[in-house]
Amino acid sequence: MKLEDLGYNEAFENFRTENVPLEFEPGRVIAEHRERYIIISPSGEYEAEITGNMRYSAQNREDFPAVGDWVAFAGYDIGFALIHKIFPRFSSIKRQAVGQFGEVQLIGVNIDFAFLVQAADRDFNINRLERYLTICYSSRVSPVIVLTKTDLAEPCRISEIIESIQKRINDVPVFAVSNETRDRYEKLMNVMQKGKTYCMLGSSGVGKSTLLNNLSGKSIMKTDAVSESTNKGRHITSHRELIVLENGSILIDNPGMREVGVADSAGGLEEAFDRIITIAGNCRFKDCTHLHEKGCAVLAAVESGEIDGAAYQNYKKMEKERAYFESTKLERRKRDREFGKFMKNFKKDFKKNK
Repeated sequence: MKLEDLGYNEAFENFRTENVPLEFEPGRVIAEHRERYIIISPSGEYEAEITGNMRYSAQNREDFPAVGDWVAFAGYDIGFALIHKIFPRFSSIKRQAVGQFGEVQLIGVNIDFAFLVQAADRDFNINRLERYLTICYSSRVSPVIVLTKTDLAEPCRISEIIESIQKRINDVPVFAVSNETRDRYEKLMNVMQKGKTYCMLGSSGVGKSTLLNNLSGKSIMKTDAVSESTNKGRHITSHRELIVLENGSILIDNPGMREVGVADSAGGLEEAFDRIITIAGNCRFKDCTHLHEKGCAVLAAVESGEIDGAAYQNYKKMEKERAYFESTKLERRKRDREFGKFMKNFKKDFKKNK
């Protein structure tokens, strides 16, 4: 296997040449298990940890390796490696960390395309799709909508879903496939490009693991049925893993997400709701909040039906969520600075009195 087979390109090579000592080898992180990593390179597969210096200098979770990262490492005969440096990322898909306000969780990095997966039989939720779109756009990742389990829904229902997507979401391809019969899989495979990295975003039970198995042509991930008692999917995939498919494209599988908190979505909301943002340019006041102001072009467009009312409500909810995330992030940074200042003064006083 060559580096290019894993998505290596000229930009990564230029960084390696200019910043990485010759004794270190480039490799890609293909799995993560509680700060222990599996990396792969032409020389083989290694279980790896980061150096103590990397751990000490890390400011937050984004300073640690993630699945999809290119890293410089030193490998040893026993199949163990130490990661010394992370290459710059061209994209990072992240969400607000569950239960940790102001913190982000990396879903995957160096990703070109994201499959936004929803099941046509029960899971379809266009508000959630707009959340995933916001995350993709803020991460500079191209979205592709994939409807699964079409064999469990009537053709008229599938047509209704696709029509509703096209009404609210512009210029995003939609593929409707059956995991059971593999109907229209060929069309999906035809758009997957060699050397490009794809990930799958979707809640549990929508058929992501089955989709991965069918695309790869072998059973890589365990699958399970949706719980009949809760009508929710069970978490089968418990970690993130990178797989190279037979056609040369690269796919990252990751756990289902029941919570999709928006984080660092500057630019993402604007692109996901571009119709609202465009019309907002006609508001009477530049600082219009689009909530109650007279002369608000957005409210007028909602009233006339030019803007879908449900899309407007979803936009307001996510905008509020983004503002809250940004405020909690600033508060956390302020507390960290104050604590750093306290520790600095404490050490200074300790040396004086010693």
